[in-house]
Amino acid sequence: SASMEHHPMERSESGAPIHRYQAAEREFGPALGDSENIEEITRHIEEYIGPVKTVFHELISDIVHIEVHIVAPTPERNYYTLVTSGMSDKAMTPPAEYPVLKYSELMICLPPDWPMSSEEWKEHKNYWPVHMLKFLARFPHEYKTWLWSMHTLPHGDPPQPFAPDTNLCGMILLPPVTVRSEFQELKISDEKTIYFHALVPLHADEMDLKLKRGAEALFDGFNRNGVSELLKPGRPSSITPEPGSEPKKKGWWPFGS
Repeated sequence: SASMEHHPMERSESGAPIHRYQAAEREFGPALGDSENIEEITRHIEEYIGPVKTVFHELISDIVHIEVHIVAPTPERNYYTLVTSGMSDKAMTPPAEYPVLKYSELMICLPPDWPMSSEEWKEHKNYWPVHMLKFLARFPHEYKTWLWSMHTLPHGDPPQPFAPDTNLCGMILLPPVTVRSEFQELKISDEKTIYFHALVPLHADEMDLKLKRGAEALFDGFNRNGVSELLKPGRPSSITPEPGSEPKKKGWWPFGS
């Protein structure tokens, strides 16, 4: 199989590299899940989040076999939690300075009224968060690269909204905030620790700010606006307009003038 074409490294204003990817030409490689890995991840989810209600299986898998484990809403955690397994079946290709950070899985949370049946998932506007979990779980293996906390990926170039009912058009990986911090690491063996990253969908201006000033520049606005891995498709941007500039959307904020 031909190797991925390498583009010259570009850097954003914050100094972080920008990667542009081109898929390797290769044969379809059917993949089976690592049952031991799946069991350990399931146990980990149940210990820190709650009972896994359903597992969304892939019938045919390419490169790695990705399953999506779904924890149903409860009064204490009133939202669905979706966690992948299978991304960590294979090692990613991290930079030389991070040789042990090879294994990841991803998670996202969906509102309690999110359409969750397989019939409803045939509609892209209901399925896109699941699609992104699976697409990004395969991404580092398909492109022989690395996905880690603080990495952002635009949805298209230029970025396009994920679905017609949202302006969100990119993803950032961050440590999950809806679970205890112990959930972030699962030690499988001395050679293998799996790290869990949350997917937080972004607006175009939030991605721009991250590229210009780094991920930390987003955190104040995230805290102020309650932005987390719990998806809110209609949420406004967390970036406060510059003094004197017109806010993009007027009237969304229920308090104050």
